[in-house]
Amino acid sequence: QVQLVESGGGLVQAGGSLRLSCAASGRTFSSRAMGWFRQAPGKEREFVAAISWSGGSTYYASSVNGRFTISRDNAKNTVYLQMNSLKPEDTAVYYCAAQPTRYSVKYEPTAYDYWGQGTQVTVSS
Repeated sequence: QVQLVESGGGLVQAGGSLRLSCAASGRTFSSRAMGWFRQAPGKEREFVAAISWSGGSTYYASSVNGRFTISRDNAKNTVYLQMNSLKPEDTAVYYCAAQPTRYSVKYEPTAYDYWGQGTQVTVSS
């Protein structure tokens, strides 16, 4: 069983930055690929970024590539999403998610078996 607790969301002006954190329980964190997804009202949940269980590979949606950075600290059981140059279209609820142990990174929400509660990010114009 894995529990994910997110923090760091809030209101920010366009062009500003936020860092989201997701703290995970359990001792299997270091063996799980982790991802960030987001969902705006009336839209489907979409992939944002992911990081391999080893931390050696990262992946980004084209809409955030170059602006967002995903990282992990296995000693702290935490994954981060640094968001820079934020745009109003980044406004959404952001979720972190964990894949089964030692799976290669996937982009589909159905590939993730644990999810956080979500944290609201609002970017004003």
